[in-house]
Amino acid sequence: MFTGIVTDLGEILSAEKIPAGLRTRIRTTYDPDTIDLGASIACGGPCHTVVAKGRDDTGAAWFEVESGAETLKLTTVTDWAPGQKLNLERSLAMGTELGGHLVLGHVDGMARVTKRVDHADSVYFQFEAPRECAPFIAKKGSVCLDGTSLTVNEAEGCLFSVFLIPHTLAVTTWGARQEGDRINLEVDMMARYAARLAEFSREA
Repeated sequence: MFTGIVTDLGEILSAEKIPAGLRTRIRTTYDPDTIDLGASIACGGPCHTVVAKGRDDTGAAWFEVESGAETLKLTTVTDWAPGQKLNLERSLAMGTELGGHLVLGHVDGMARVTKRVDHADSVYFQFEAPRECAPFIAKKGSVCLDGTSLTVNEAEGCLFSVFLIPHTLAVTTWGARQEGDRINLEVDMMARYAARLAEFSREA
C-alpha cells in the first residue's frame, strides 16, 4: 500500500532481460540497510519487490527489482532503460502521514499525454485514459499517474486533466513529460469499489 507521495527520484542503472521478464537496478537515496529483501517499492507507479540491494564503489545506494511478463505488457516498464528517472515510494508504514490517497501500485492501464501548457505558477496536463478506466476518473477525485497522487481538474469522456505545482515538477519525473508520452495510470480504488457495489445493486 502506498500514498502516491514520491519520496525519491531514482535512476535506472541497468535493465537486463531475464527468462521471467526484466531485472532492473535502480540508484536511490534510500539507505539499503533499511530495505528488507522482499520489501515493496513503487517504481514509476507499479509496485515491485526488492530482490537485491547494496552500494557501489562510490557508496551510492541501489536496489534491484524484477518485472514479469504481465507488468511489461500493461505498463511503461517495457520502456525502461539506463539513465531513465523513476518516481519512487516505499510502502506505507502504520502511523505514517497519508498525504496523498490510498494507492495499491496495481496499474490499471496507460494514459497518454495529449496536451501540456506551461504557466508561470503551474503546468497543465491533459490525458487520454483507456476507455475501460475513464468511468473511474472524476472531477476533483484522485488519480495516481506514474506513482504520483494527483487531483483531477477536469474529466469528460476519456479526457481528464491535472495542474502540477513547481515543487512536484522539481522532485518528480513530471518536469520532463511531454505530449505523446505514455503514463502509468491507477484509478482510485474507492471508485472501483463503488462501481462494483452499484453493479450488484442494479442486479438486485
